[in-house]
Amino acid sequence: MEVLSVASEAYPLIKTGGLADVVGALPAALAPHGVSMRVLLPGYPKVMAGLADGRQVLWLDDFFGGTARLVAGRAGGLDVIAIDAPHLYDRPGNPYVGADGKDWPDNWQRFAALSFAAYELSRGAIEGYKPDILHCHDWQSGLAPAYVAFNAPTLVKTVMTVHNIAFQGVFGWDVFNGLRLDYQAANTGAIEYFGNIGYLKAGLQVADAVTTVSPTYAHEMRTAAYGMGLEGLLQSRADTVSGILNGIDANEWNPGTDAALAQVYTASNIFERAANKRALERRFGLEPGDGPVFSVVSRLTWQKGLDMLPGQIDSLAAHGGRLIVLGSGDAEIENGFAGAALRHPGKVGVVIGYDEKLSHLIQGGADAILIPSRFEPCGLTQLYGLRYGCIPVVSRVGGLADTVIDANEAAVEAGVATGVVFSPATEEALGEAIRRTIALYGRQKVWHKMQRRGMKSDVSWELSAEKYADLYASLLGHKLDDDSDD
Repeated sequence: MEVLSVASEAYPLIKTGGLADVVGALPAALAPHGVSMRVLLPGYPKVMAGLADGRQVLWLDDFFGGTARLVAGRAGGLDVIAIDAPHLYDRPGNPYVGADGKDWPDNWQRFAALSFAAYELSRGAIEGYKPDILHCHDWQSGLAPAYVAFNAPTLVKTVMTVHNIAFQGVFGWDVFNGLRLDYQAANTGAIEYFGNIGYLKAGLQVADAVTTVSPTYAHEMRTAAYGMGLEGLLQSRADTVSGILNGIDANEWNPGTDAALAQVYTASNIFERAANKRALERRFGLEPGDGPVFSVVSRLTWQKGLDMLPGQIDSLAAHGGRLIVLGSGDAEIENGFAGAALRHPGKVGVVIGYDEKLSHLIQGGADAILIPSRFEPCGLTQLYGLRYGCIPVVSRVGGLADTVIDANEAAVEAGVATGVVFSPATEEALGEAIRRTIALYGRQKVWHKMQRRGMKSDVSWELSAEKYADLYASLLGHKLDDDSDD
């Protein structure tokens, strides 16, 4: 099967969050299941630099306000087709926002262009290549299924994957004439969203299949509490909606070989993790201590629940815990952590920003990682934590609920606990979870068993890739052989 993955980012070429990790990992994970996957990306500067040896496969004289070309090649271990359209994508910094922190005003056009390019490829615009399936990720590619459904016909099937339904790509009707989308899409209401145009809504309305990144989130986003206004549509299409858990690249995230660590280790020699903890203490200016080192590696936002943590840091420190934070986001939350670091020198360390190597060291050296999200479609951070023996402390939502087993006494006695899970996602419940984690850390035999159990969990893409391959096959009307290795 030929699948074109359509996305606004893919690791290692361009990354702002977990979406890039998923898009970057899927092609290799799917290859053993007979799926050949290329990735269609906007030609941001970093993408084009990675494709320096790529070849032009299509020239476009009139492409959403300028000339463009499609460039194909290998980059970052991926088979990539990039849209080299400087008037749309040749901009510094973040792919979505300018230096002023505001969305680029032409994002409606930049990502309509991404979707339209996918549609053109599905029609055989490149000689010798015609995908069987367009796998579209998030709102930036949400119009692709609409082009397939309403413009000149093509036989391609479409899959729409929701990584976070809070981000929907909503624009005013004044942009419609620039979309190159047949008027049927407007007349049938397929793209209308509360008086505006909704890119994600369009994809959810007409895609052949809708997936999201965990079974629990597939249920949650059909409820008013989590559906962000799209729950009615998803309820009406319930028979097309499924949840397939994300995995992680087990080679990229491997504590036994990770060059970012001060000391590599495995589940069988987990005590060697201590060297990484010492390295973290030095990096964040922490004083040595007997209590656990808690960590945060995250966007510092309301969704991630991190506005609740600063108010619990005094208690965390009083009970013998220490805290390190790597992330950026809302200024008020950043200031809350900075204030805690001033109040607790040697117990709280904060780095505002993101550092990929440092994130690996944190997973390899911190005792626990805090993920108190109010909603979390899947989450990758807790999977990294499990893989590295960094105990996840998570709220019981979305993929967090699907991947972490709470260390209640029954689960501890049964030998299945892998983390600490709390509910509801409130500051009080978070504080109690932190205190419970500190108590568990005091039971070192139990703690080390939890670490080893997490490290042995299958957080790879193997099972989830098989589910995606089966989904593709079902859309094409045939069944894959279980042992397919084509």
